[in-house]
Amino acid sequence: MGSPLEGHTALVISIAFLSYGKLIISGSLDGTIRVWDIETGQQIGDPFVGHAKLVTSVAFSPNGKLILSGSSDHILCVWTHETNSPNMPVPL
Repeated sequence: MGSPLEGHTALVISIAFLSYGKLIISGSLDGTIRVWDIETGQQIGDPFVGHAKLVTSVAFSPNGKLILSGSSDHILCVWTHETNSPNMPVPL
């Protein structure tokens, strides 16, 4: 068992594991999404910031290239690893 993954400033309420890769994503009450390298325990890149409220759910697309997030701001966002910005915010 490794060390805890540290970076969020509030409770983490959603995580997803990329089954064929080495990545975990986490969503938090701090409103951010973070990508983690499983092997090193290090955060990859900057946090994804775009929700106005807490992030309630996160998931990888089947091919692992996109990240989906839902929030209490009633917005679903689709993100790419490269941009760290939502490229398709969808009001719910």
